[in-house]
Order: sequence, then structure tokens, then C-alpha cells
Amino acid sequence: MTFQSHMSNPVRSSLARAVGSPVIRTVSLLALCAAYVQGPLTKIFDFNGALAEMDHFGLHPATFFAVAVIVFELAASSMVISGFLRWAGALALAGFTLLATFIALRFWEMAPGIDRMMATNAFFEHLGLAGAFVFVATFDFPRGAGR
Repeated sequence: MTFQSHMSNPVRSSLARAVGSPVIRTVSLLALCAAYVQGPLTKIFDFNGALAEMDHFGLHPATFFAVAVIVFELAASSMVISGFLRWAGALALAGFTLLATFIALRFWEMAPGIDRMMATNAFFEHLGLAGAFVFVATFDFPRGAGR
């Protein structure tokens, strides 16, 4: 089949319209950023827990890192969802996700067992999430950059 015959299929073209709709795009971006909205809100409502998390991962001073993470995640998520410099927000969240993954999910240092298996799965899920942010950035990256 040719490209033209694929596009003339009514089911396929309806699906393409639905998937490409602004509502689906916004809901998808909200879903992609969900952890980066939920996480900071949880930290705000349980700031002592946020400080304990920073201490757990050796990030000192804990107050500075907790506030920085809250502000960063909310700002970058807002950029991705709103479309304001979406590419920059998406690349920032990709980098943040990779850094946080290598800090928090060091499965290779864990003893074999269920905890290591869960950390391994989460590690690779986070790699996929970082890749999704890079993919989002490619659609919004300024044209002409690097030419």
C-alpha cells in the first residue's frame, strides 16, 4: 500500500485526527509531566519528608536542594505543558530524570532480590521517560538551530 492509500482509510484518518487533537496532546503532556507535578506538591505538603529525602540521597544542604527541586520540577513541567519554550523544559526534565535516576536507582549496588528487581525496572522506566522528553523536544526545537 502507498502512503496515499493509508491516509484514505476512514478509520485510520479518524484515529489520526483524534490522536493529533489539541485535547489529546494536552492530556498526554499532562500525563508525561504527572510525576513532576505530583512530586513537588507532595514535597510542599510534607516538607520534612522532602528534607529527609534529600538527606537520604546525600544532597546537602537539604533545604536548598528540596526547594530547588520543587521550583525546578514545577517550572519545567509548566513549560512542557503550556508550550512556552517546551523544548527547553523537556530537555531540562530529560537531564534531571537521568541525573535523579543514577542517584536514586543504583540497582547494580543492591543485593539480588525483589528490591533490586524493582529498582532495575524503575531505572529502565526512567530511561524511557527521559527519552520521551527528548522526543517531545524534537518537535518543538527551534527551526534553523545548528544549521
